[in-house]
Amino acid sequence: MSADRASPADPPQRGGATPPGEGRITDVAGLRVGHWSSRRRATGVTVVLTPPDTVGGVDVRGGAPGTRETDLLRPAAHVQEVHAVLLAGGSAPGLAAADGVVGLLRERGVGFAVGPPGDPQRIPIVPAAILYDLSLGRPWSPGAPEGYRAARAASGGRVAEGSVGAGTGATVAKLAGAARRVKGGLGTASERLRAGPGGGEVVVGALVAVNALGAIVDPATGDRVAPPQAADDEVSDPIEILRAGTGDPDPSPPGENTTLAVVATDARLTKAQAGVLASAAHAGLARTIVPVSTRGDGDTAFGLATGAVELDPRRIVALEALAARAVERAVLRAVRLATSLHGVPGVSG
Repeated sequence: MSADRASPADPPQRGGATPPGEGRITDVAGLRVGHWSSRRRATGVTVVLTPPDTVGGVDVRGGAPGTRETDLLRPAAHVQEVHAVLLAGGSAPGLAAADGVVGLLRERGVGFAVGPPGDPQRIPIVPAAILYDLSLGRPWSPGAPEGYRAARAASGGRVAEGSVGAGTGATVAKLAGAARRVKGGLGTASERLRAGPGGGEVVVGALVAVNALGAIVDPATGDRVAPPQAADDEVSDPIEILRAGTGDPDPSPPGENTTLAVVATDARLTKAQAGVLASAAHAGLARTIVPVSTRGDGDTAFGLATGAVELDPRRIVALEALAARAVERAVLRAVRLATSLHGVPGVSG
């Protein structure tokens, strides 16, 4: 796969890098994250590359999803291994960015083996999901070259956050109309827990691109972190906007939102358990986004398990709870680190 087609912009990664102590999805050993971003086009791509033997699950909610290869993540599906996950802007055409990730992985000999045992073909399994960001900047959708570049840039360690990758053109708090929306973005966080009575540690990390109809709240304090912009005489409380009907009758048409999450752990899980881990991610979304998973959102969460650490079965509830907690923190970081773009303000400027 080559990336010869010129992109409208291919600037350096933008956004703050996760500082020490905050945690990131790449705290799960073997995971690598890469971005491609265009602030001029207000769109981007984020790729999570996985180590060998990683299993995956998915949980899709809301009325307007855009996904690819998610059926392969059903527990009964034959393929067990996931080689990457792609999150992209650009609405449905942005799913083509997954072709670039597939191309790069094939060049590296990564994929599900098919054909003669002595000379198999490698078919990379790359589930993908998109969000709608075409109403910000100059409408444009990433394609295979942008997916290729994001995958090629993937590395462990620090992860750029804010208005970067799939969160570049993301916006939130559209309950009262697009004129009062606030900048969304991409964030990451991680949590740690004991693997079992014998000791050892399990890591669970989250990466979230936040592009929601709802407002963003901090569940620990109740503070409205990113409500709709409001003049002195306008209501900014999302519940009161919903109760009173003070927003536009249809503030954001179906399909123009969507929050995307990847939750990953180094625990050994089955595909079914990875799917439950993805479901736990939605608990974190529900505690930070008001309202969440509406008919105009296509909220999608992927669960990944690398299998490096044996988890005591009695600790699975703790793992799921801390996965939700990591998602909460990633959502809050996404909006707090996002910067203003094309007239839409970030909460921190």
